[in-house]
Amino acid sequence: MTTTDTSSGSPTEQSDREPGARGPGALPGPAPLDGEPVLQLRKIGKSFGSVRALTDIDLAVPAGKVTALVGDNGAGKSTLIKAISGISPPDEGEIVWQGRPVHVRTPKDAAALGIATVYQDLALCDNLDIVQNMYLGREIVERRLLDESAMELGAKRALAELSVVTVRSIRQAVGSLSGGQRQAVAVAKAVMGNARLVILDEPTAALGVSQTAMVLDLITRLAERDVAVLVVSHNLTDVFAVADYIAVLYLGRVAGSGPAADFDTHSTVELITTGRSSRPGAAVPDTSAVAGAPS
Repeated sequence: MTTTDTSSGSPTEQSDREPGARGPGALPGPAPLDGEPVLQLRKIGKSFGSVRALTDIDLAVPAGKVTALVGDNGAGKSTLIKAISGISPPDEGEIVWQGRPVHVRTPKDAAALGIATVYQDLALCDNLDIVQNMYLGREIVERRLLDESAMELGAKRALAELSVVTVRSIRQAVGSLSGGQRQAVAVAKAVMGNARLVILDEPTAALGVSQTAMVLDLITRLAERDVAVLVVSHNLTDVFAVADYIAVLYLGRVAGSGPAADFDTHSTVELITTGRSSRPGAAVPDTSAVAGAPS
């Protein structure tokens, strides 16, 4: 069976590998995903010269659920989300989007599929207001003039759908917003293009207690809209507060993955720091080839 490569239009052979196949190092016997995964990664590998950054990454991200990707510095989290986002395409393996194999070679390819990534720096312009930030690079033009009314309505609608009510005015400069409000604007901007998967890179880093609660609530509302959410975080308290599924990376491999209910803080920390768990039956990945992998 053939499918079409979204970036080039060329046919791509569909793999015979079973959907949801689990790679080496995964914790055995997790409960199945509630629905069909929006995104599946199959045997993803990535190298930088002689350094092996990712090896045999198998991961499924279902719609309407929050999947947390955790791991220590150097585990490969950043490399993996860059592979999904088209910034640094994988050398090996297969990316399956809504049931069909695709090639994601550039961020434009990812955006065309419905993959939106909000990085830790948020990529917002402090000197522009909320509307200008949300439509930066995709302004609505009517008769060669900016349609300010249409953009204001679109920005208001996007924020309202995420129940963002703490913003005083959509015309205030982004530089005047709190950390939580800035994160909300970045997420609203990401989902304006009908994103099916939103990747959040350390969304609560450097936020206070109330701002963190606001962002976690935002993540929950995204999932309630049937959007797949992939959260990269070091904060296990936040992870267990919102995650439906957890995947732990250790030196470029999946050390364990499954429903969040199958994890606790102790076992997760063990997997993050040693790549193995003292829980009975936990598999131990082969990490001999990935020492020194970058994050």
